[in-house]
Amino acid sequence: MSGPTSPSQFELGRPSELLKRFGVRPRKGLGQHFLVSRSHLARIVGAAELGPSNVVLEVGPGLGVLTDALARRAGRVVAVEIDPGMRRILGETLRQHKNVEVVAADVLKVDPAALIGAPPAPERIEPGYKVVANLPYNITSAAIRHLLEAPVKPERSVLMLQREVADRILATPGDMSILAVAVQFYATPSLVTTVPAGAFHPRPKVDSAVLSLDTHSALPVDVRDTKLFFRLVRAGFGQKRKQLRNSLAAGLGLDTAAAAALLESAGIDPRRRAQTLSLEEWSRLAAVADSL
Repeated sequence: MSGPTSPSQFELGRPSELLKRFGVRPRKGLGQHFLVSRSHLARIVGAAELGPSNVVLEVGPGLGVLTDALARRAGRVVAVEIDPGMRRILGETLRQHKNVEVVAADVLKVDPAALIGAPPAPERIEPGYKVVANLPYNITSAAIRHLLEAPVKPERSVLMLQREVADRILATPGDMSILAVAVQFYATPSLVTTVPAGAFHPRPKVDSAVLSLDTHSALPVDVRDTKLFFRLVRAGFGQKRKQLRNSLAAGLGLDTAAAAALLESAGIDPRRRAQTLSLEEWSRLAAVADSL
């Protein structure tokens, strides 16, 4: 095997050669699609706004293209890779970076605080801790919830997502979903850029988008019981085509009249549907439910 692979050799446009050299194939089950666009790589790294004081948690570094760019900006990069074949490649492509640690783990099963070495503590935002990731499509929603609901939260997350999922996260009342409510409850999402399928190898079937999620320093709505809040949200979206009085009744085990009375006490028309409610309206509903 030859010496260290320089960024010019593996960085862009040549993933197939690198994969062939190591005898590794992209695993469809892990959603492995490798970015080969220089302009989109620059936008992702730029959106993270990194400096020497920043610790970056990268999920699914793959061949290390993005990891290499992050390591040149951040003080420390912790790259979590579940695939042993990719870890073997990373051992060579990233060996020149002393500030990169490749961790063999399933990010969904590990506390992010443990990955970055932050001490356990009551819920807080960790200054300097950011997430940058090209998330596999099959774990996108779970990974976002896992990161934002962790006791120690990143101050910013810059995430490559399936375009459709990104649009759902950016939704406003009228088109809301459980994912939109969950993300906007913890963070402010914004679109960084869209990414066509042709910017990856192998080419995925759909386009992608990059979102920046800035974690709220304080919740945007007054919620005393977060578990109750999300219990109501899940119930409301459980049968989202139905009116709220019916979906809440089914999800909470109430009769329709009781569900309608709950909604009316919160100033919400029982005939509305879950996707039309704002965070503020969900918080009012939770406040009423909490008082019963």
